[in-house]
Amino acid sequence: MGPMRRDWVLVLLLVLLALIEGVVAQQVQWRALTVAVTIAAALTLPWRRVSPLYMLVLAFGFSAVVQVVALLLDVDWRGLNCNVFVIIYPYALLRWASGRESILGLICVAILITPAMLLEQRTWLEVLGASMFILVPAALGLSMRYQDSAKRSSNERVRLQEREQLARELHDTVAHHVSAIAIQAQAGRALSATQPSAALEVLGIIEEAASRSLVEMRQIVTTLRDDSEVIQAPVATLADIKRLAQEQTYPLRIEVDFKGDLGKLSSTLQSTLFRLTQEAVTNSVRHSKNATTINIRVRSENDTVHLSVFNDGDAITNRPPDGLGLRGMKERVALLGGTVNAGPRKIGGWLVEANFPKFDGEFLP
Repeated sequence: MGPMRRDWVLVLLLVLLALIEGVVAQQVQWRALTVAVTIAAALTLPWRRVSPLYMLVLAFGFSAVVQVVALLLDVDWRGLNCNVFVIIYPYALLRWASGRESILGLICVAILITPAMLLEQRTWLEVLGASMFILVPAALGLSMRYQDSAKRSSNERVRLQEREQLARELHDTVAHHVSAIAIQAQAGRALSATQPSAALEVLGIIEEAASRSLVEMRQIVTTLRDDSEVIQAPVATLADIKRLAQEQTYPLRIEVDFKGDLGKLSSTLQSTLFRLTQEAVTNSVRHSKNATTINIRVRSENDTVHLSVFNDGDAITNRPPDGLGLRGMKERVALLGGTVNAGPRKIGGWLVEANFPKFDGEFLP
């Protein structure tokens, strides 16, 4: 991060303080040089984030050189009181410099101030005080660096979790629409020879499903490309479950039944219920045959929300192993502390059922 406007304001303030103290203060040795040294050190402040090591060496080096020359000439040179701002540099060093530069910077400070303190024959208490003058702001800078690193790591974890969720959203959306398109294409082929007009209607349904799929995929991909700190996946509601029954994408009739108090479910739970239902409908068609109706039931009982999606067909027993869809359902449900089961029903057809703990307001996983 380069110089900022507030840095130049600080520099201007320090320059004014140095000029005022240089004129007003008594017993200031080498008055013009002392003011110049303070101003020169202040001018390095705006670049302390970009090159903290070099700026620290310059700021302490100006005073150290004058101090050593004054001691050799037996001049009691103290510098200006406003020069205390140099404590910013140890903070900046541990805050923004690399580990190697931080060590080198602290060694340089020790080398710059130790000779002067030895020549002045300072007591060990004064040496300790000078060390604390450097180490306390350095420790504060290290603490801020750690907090910033922890925050970035936390944000990155959140981004990864959101991207995983978006990947599941993308899979569910594509699988739902592509499965519907495939089924309608099969129906259109069967009708093309005997009912050409019906086949044309099927093509319209396929076109609508493909267009909707492209829109939803574009929305998700746009979100994935978002460079903001936290990515928010598209949020669905219980109303979207009812919309499934109105799409007429599948040749099967879809019936939706809600019971219980579902008005206060968290947005997270509602979105999960919809995506779970969407995938369950796709699986219900894929893993059964001779079905005519898909039933979607959402129940709210006490502290539990129960979802079941099943059809009236015959389950396919020699189905392939669980794929990404079923695994994604389990991951979604597990995030909210629920359970899910999917498989053939004893009385026929395919069943997906899930149970969730109910939370009022926003759910915080």
